[in-house]
Amino acid sequence: MSKEKMQALLSDCCEEVLDFIKSRESIYTDGFVPATEINEGLGINFSAVPKNSAHPDGQRGWLFATFARMLEDQGRLVYEKRNRRSFYKRIGS
Repeated sequence: MSKEKMQALLSDCCEEVLDFIKSRESIYTDGFVPATEINEGLGINFSAVPKNSAHPDGQRGWLFATFARMLEDQGRLVYEKRNRRSFYKRIGS
Protein backbone atom coordinates (compact mmCIF):
# COMPACT_ATOMS: atom_id res chain seq x y z
CA MET A 1 0.00 0.00 0.00
CA SER A 2 1.37 3.37 -0.93
CA LYS A 3 1.68 6.38 1.32
CA GLU A 4 -0.94 8.19 -0.77
CA LYS A 5 -3.40 5.32 -0.41
CA MET A 6 -2.89 5.22 3.37
CA GLN A 7 -3.44 8.99 3.61
CA ALA A 8 -6.63 8.67 1.54
CA LEU A 9 -7.95 5.94 3.86
CA LEU A 10 -7.16 8.02 6.94
CA SER A 11 -8.90 10.99 5.35
CA ASP A 12 -11.99 8.83 4.71
CA CYS A 13 -11.97 7.78 8.38
CA CYS A 14 -11.78 11.44 9.43
CA GLU A 15 -14.84 12.18 7.29
CA GLU A 16 -16.75 9.37 9.02
CA VAL A 17 -15.80 10.82 12.40
CA LEU A 18 -17.05 14.26 11.34
CA ASP A 19 -20.30 12.78 10.02
CA PHE A 20 -20.86 10.97 13.32
CA ILE A 21 -20.19 14.13 15.33
CA LYS A 22 -22.57 16.08 13.07
CA SER A 23 -25.30 13.50 13.71
CA ARG A 24 -24.90 13.90 17.48
CA GLU A 25 -24.30 17.66 17.91
CA SER A 26 -28.00 18.56 18.04
CA ILE A 27 -28.44 16.41 21.16
CA TYR A 28 -26.20 18.76 23.15
CA THR A 29 -27.13 22.40 23.77
CA ASP A 30 -23.59 23.61 23.03
CA GLY A 31 -22.99 21.09 20.25
CA PHE A 32 -19.99 19.51 21.97
CA VAL A 33 -20.11 15.69 21.76
CA PRO A 34 -18.34 13.63 24.45
CA ALA A 35 -15.32 11.70 23.18
CA THR A 36 -16.58 8.59 24.95
CA GLU A 37 -19.77 8.72 22.89
CA ILE A 38 -17.79 9.09 19.68
CA ASN A 39 -15.48 6.18 20.53
CA GLU A 40 -18.32 3.91 21.57
CA GLY A 41 -20.67 4.96 18.78
CA LEU A 42 -18.07 4.28 16.11
CA GLY A 43 -16.65 1.22 17.87
CA ILE A 44 -13.08 2.49 17.66
CA ASN A 45 -11.70 1.64 21.09
CA PHE A 46 -8.74 -0.66 20.51
CA SER A 47 -5.79 -1.86 22.52
CA ALA A 48 -2.44 -0.60 21.23
CA VAL A 49 -0.33 -3.01 23.28
CA PRO A 50 0.78 -6.44 22.02
CA LYS A 51 -1.10 -9.35 23.58
CA ASN A 52 2.05 -10.70 25.22
CA SER A 53 3.03 -7.34 26.68
CA ALA A 54 3.89 -7.18 30.35
CA HIS A 55 1.75 -4.06 30.58
CA PRO A 56 -1.73 -4.70 29.14
CA ASP A 57 -3.72 -1.50 29.02
CA GLY A 58 -7.23 -2.43 27.93
CA GLN A 59 -9.13 -0.59 25.24
CA ARG A 60 -8.37 3.06 24.69
CA GLY A 61 -9.41 5.88 22.40
CA TRP A 62 -6.04 6.33 20.68
CA LEU A 63 -7.46 5.84 17.19
CA PHE A 64 -10.11 8.53 17.63
CA ALA A 65 -7.51 10.80 19.23
CA THR A 66 -5.40 10.46 16.09
CA PHE A 67 -8.32 11.31 13.81
CA ALA A 68 -9.35 14.21 16.06
CA ARG A 69 -5.85 15.68 15.97
CA MET A 70 -5.75 15.41 12.18
CA LEU A 71 -9.08 17.25 11.99
CA GLU A 72 -7.92 19.89 14.49
CA ASP A 73 -4.81 20.49 12.37
CA GLN A 74 -7.11 20.99 9.37
CA GLY A 75 -9.21 23.52 11.33
CA ARG A 76 -12.31 21.31 11.11
CA LEU A 77 -12.73 20.23 14.75
CA VAL A 78 -12.45 21.93 18.11
CA TYR A 79 -11.55 20.24 21.40
CA GLU A 80 -12.71 21.17 24.89
CA LYS A 81 -11.76 19.60 28.23
CA ARG A 82 -14.26 19.67 31.12
CA ASN A 83 -13.64 17.99 34.46
CA ARG A 84 -11.31 15.33 33.03
CA ARG A 85 -13.68 14.60 30.11
CA SER A 86 -13.07 15.46 26.47
CA PHE A 87 -15.60 16.95 24.07
CA TYR A 88 -15.49 17.73 20.37
CA LYS A 89 -17.44 19.94 17.98
CA ARG A 90 -17.17 20.49 14.25
CA ILE A 91 -16.06 23.85 12.90
CA GLY A 92 -18.16 25.10 10.03
CA SER A 93 -20.92 23.23 8.24
